[in-house]
Amino acid sequence: MQRPPQQSELIDSIYDAGLHPELWNEVVVMLNAFIGSRACGLISKNQVSKSGATHYYCGVDPHYIRLYAETYARYDPLARLPRYGEVRNIPDLVNFDEYRRGRFYQEWLRPQGCIDVANVVLERSKSPCPMLMTVIPGKEMLDADQRARMQFIVPHASRALMINRAIERKQERAIALADVVDRLNAGVILLDAACHIVHSNPAAETILAADDVLRSVAGRLVARSAEANHALRDIFRDPGDVSVAAAAGKKIPLTSHDGSYYVAHVIALPSLLRDDQAERSSATGALFLWKAELDTRSCAGLIDRTFELTPAELRVVQSIVEVGGVPESAIALGIAETTVKTHLHRVFAKTGVSRQADLVKLAAGFSNPLVH
Repeated sequence: MQRPPQQSELIDSIYDAGLHPELWNEVVVMLNAFIGSRACGLISKNQVSKSGATHYYCGVDPHYIRLYAETYARYDPLARLPRYGEVRNIPDLVNFDEYRRGRFYQEWLRPQGCIDVANVVLERSKSPCPMLMTVIPGKEMLDADQRARMQFIVPHASRALMINRAIERKQERAIALADVVDRLNAGVILLDAACHIVHSNPAAETILAADDVLRSVAGRLVARSAEANHALRDIFRDPGDVSVAAAAGKKIPLTSHDGSYYVAHVIALPSLLRDDQAERSSATGALFLWKAELDTRSCAGLIDRTFELTPAELRVVQSIVEVGGVPESAIALGIAETTVKTHLHRVFAKTGVSRQADLVKLAAGFSNPLVH
């Protein structure tokens, strides 16, 4: 039989599990030895359906765990949960003689050679599925000493589970944020002090795969331009330099082999993202990348909805922006110049601009470098 752990050793282990949930399996074994019970587990109970999910356990054959989840959870006399922190066993809640004639005892607990079960709710929140500790004392009923030991554990396990929940919420937010970043049409690259790539979203991976304006060399970001490389090294060597550059709106111009321009905007990272866990993120800052072009695909819908343009007027706007003036647009659209001018004057009236150059500027203002 395992040596019962000392109280201080057990408490330390419980709080360790608060930070590292994978340790709960070991902690449950320690709890079982400390209480002196046959079996112990952490389970969540749905207060409406009475169904239960066993998260960590020891001392019970997995076969009976499956039977409990599939069939016997709803027959469990302890399905009616007590208030937070109250240790309750079966005689506290139901007539014991009637209980022994029921299915839960006859078909689930008795075949395991046991007669009693005790629960204590470990979470104060009004969750529909609170976490509780379940103990099967063994061949005997829960005694006063076991009850006291269960009671002793409650505040520590409760705080550890609160820590678990807080970490889970942060991780969920981080995953949601990462999903948003990965959906951006603009590239995002997180860099460490030596300009090694810590993370890049799919749009940035596409830019890097082109091996032109930017590339990854042994995991390090390298720009086509020596001047841009120098700027990257100077800025990202220290989080403080990144913050200064970001506050000043620092942008690094990049040029591809065909003369196309890209813009790399410097972004400072909050200290939480930099320092929370070194193994998770050693980034000192980020680059926000996009091609310096007017993307009429991203702005057409916004312009249309904002100024209530007709389909013909919208086509003229797109042609003026992408192709050029009236003659060029007439050829591109296959219509007369007079028709282009008619639509253009209507567009001027709706948008409040009076020159083609101003119309292009207006469209540029609606162009979105983030998404198509």
